[in-house]
Amino acid sequence: MLKYIALRGLLAVLVAFTVSLAAFLLLNVATDPAYAIAGEDATPDVVETIRARYGLNRPLPVRYFDWLGGVLTGDFGESYYWHKPVAELVADRADETLKLAFSAMFVTILIAIPLGALAALNPNSWIDRMALGVAVSAQAVPNFWLGLIMIILFGVMFPILPVSGDDTWRHFVLPAFVLGASSVPAVMRLTRTGLIEVMGADYIRTARAKGFRGWPLLRRHALRNALLPVISVLAVQLGQKFGGSVITESIFAINGLGRLALESILGADIPTVQMLIFVFAIVFVAMNLLADILNAAIDPRIRIG
Repeated sequence: MLKYIALRGLLAVLVAFTVSLAAFLLLNVATDPAYAIAGEDATPDVVETIRARYGLNRPLPVRYFDWLGGVLTGDFGESYYWHKPVAELVADRADETLKLAFSAMFVTILIAIPLGALAALNPNSWIDRMALGVAVSAQAVPNFWLGLIMIILFGVMFPILPVSGDDTWRHFVLPAFVLGASSVPAVMRLTRTGLIEVMGADYIRTARAKGFRGWPLLRRHALRNALLPVISVLAVQLGQKFGGSVITESIFAINGLGRLALESILGADIPTVQMLIFVFAIVFVAMNLLADILNAAIDPRIRIG
């Protein structure tokens, strides 16, 4: 098990390094950061002054390894737009995004797994078709559209929930539903498919012969194996919630990392954008690593493979 974790951890480190390099090149080669900071009407002298002030006239490899060395020591650089340490900006906003991401995953699990289990217990029935209809509808609806509909319904027509801000748990109800709904189709279909496959296994028939039916059969015999792929998808979806929070946080005015990313892009704040991309990638890689470890712990055959 330790060897498996070490190999997966090494792969995660290599992926994180690749992402950091790709993010740095995209932000520093695809465009000139000095021009982005100075603006379209800036004179060449102003651009050169900015380039010298922020060290953008140094060779690209030197700038990259300086940035990477700073990241490894906890120095994420200084924001061009807010004139504050990037680490401070990220730390101030991370709490709201964490709350939103975990709330959204709770919504996903609360809707998708029961729907998938009901569909698997009643294949080709009206319950199965209803569950698949919910999954297709959730997949077809864009987050920004669903967010606006929620605001109109629960903020204007029936004003029972706040639609902007992040002061209390009630402010996270609508954005968590909007962000969590996008993950329902994948989790629901995997739960349904996994349970239908498991329900045909010999040990399930033996359990039925012993008198197990319905939820006791699922809980004690079927879910353990059926949820293996679901764990991986949930971990991936949790990682995606951080990057996908940009739209949701902007719609509901939540001061999290997603909104910080949008503000940094609009303000041409290269260090902050670069660091946020790296943070989102690290979270995504870490969630995948956690999923691999959990799957290996549940099913020893994965470690051997």
